[in-house]
Amino acid sequence: MVLPRHMNTPAIKTIAFFLFFISGTSVALAGSSKGEKFDPGGTILHHVKDAHEIHVMDGVSISLPIIIYDDGLKIFSSSHFYHSEPKEVMIGDAKEHYYAYNGYALFHEKIYKLDHGALHIEDGHPHNEKVADFSITKNVSGMLFGVFMMFMLFIAAAKHYKKHGIAAPKKGIVRAVEPLVLFISEEVARPSIGHKYQRYVPFLLTLFFFIWFGNLLGLIPFLGGMNFTGNIAVTMVLASFTFIITSFSGNKHYWGHIFAPPGVPVALYPLLIPIEIIGVLSKPIVLMLRLFANITAGHIIILAFTSLIFIFGEMSTGAGYGVSVVSMAFSIFMNFLELLVGFLQAYVFVLLSALYFGAAVEEVHH
Repeated sequence: MVLPRHMNTPAIKTIAFFLFFISGTSVALAGSSKGEKFDPGGTILHHVKDAHEIHVMDGVSISLPIIIYDDGLKIFSSSHFYHSEPKEVMIGDAKEHYYAYNGYALFHEKIYKLDHGALHIEDGHPHNEKVADFSITKNVSGMLFGVFMMFMLFIAAAKHYKKHGIAAPKKGIVRAVEPLVLFISEEVARPSIGHKYQRYVPFLLTLFFFIWFGNLLGLIPFLGGMNFTGNIAVTMVLASFTFIITSFSGNKHYWGHIFAPPGVPVALYPLLIPIEIIGVLSKPIVLMLRLFANITAGHIIILAFTSLIFIFGEMSTGAGYGVSVVSMAFSIFMNFLELLVGFLQAYVFVLLSALYFGAAVEEVHH
């Protein structure tokens, strides 16, 4: 980005970058409403949910592979769906569209088998047979890209330490990574877990960088908003890993405190044991919902502010331009805030996981 010399300062560059960055969201939303009345709710959900293509901007998208198993493995590009003529179905009084190709239908990003060449909708839901879908979707692409970035980062750090030993790096990406690694290891894992913390550090570091990179990727509109940390299935798997590790790490003291609470009359066991079990099961659920809800809410707020431009623009062009100034300002503010939230949510998830591990391996204090 080339700026005049008197404007070539870090602050001006940052503001200019975010104006360009937010404009990507506006272009993406504008493409969704072209030629028809703007539907803010449907448009926002479309950008937040998973999809079989990466929508970059109006007229520009990246088709992803469709991989289904139905009487054998079948692989083809999602462009065959999206570039076909959409077919209309009625759900109540509203018109919906689906795409058909080679005996299959794509409806609300779900793949169904066509029955006599048609998709049958009853009570608002398709009654066609579903197929086993192993497609590389937008969220899967985001996860693969995030894992690739992690590999590149960690391999670069490993090569540096192999070549230079434990000396502190003076430049490059390794210099930025080392404080984060030490922070998670020494300020999160060690105080939360205790002297056995080192065995859990690799998992906690992987968890932190995976969630953090996922949160950042979801903020980039020109990557289609790879919002995989805002997908409850992904957060459920991450929370399940924490739950499984906590359960297998639990010692006698941990399980004894759940199934035989010390200092409690036996008569109260039928009341306290179910409460303790609910507490154990609620921890991963809280982890799952906190990450999912916070990341999804942030994206919805940003898209809602941007949608105001098109809502008022349909009333009058002047109103659209007037609201765009306020909308862009709030969107820029929310993106700065989301950068902080993205880091904090990764930190909170890792911190709580470390606390759960620490409770599982804690020894009896006399």
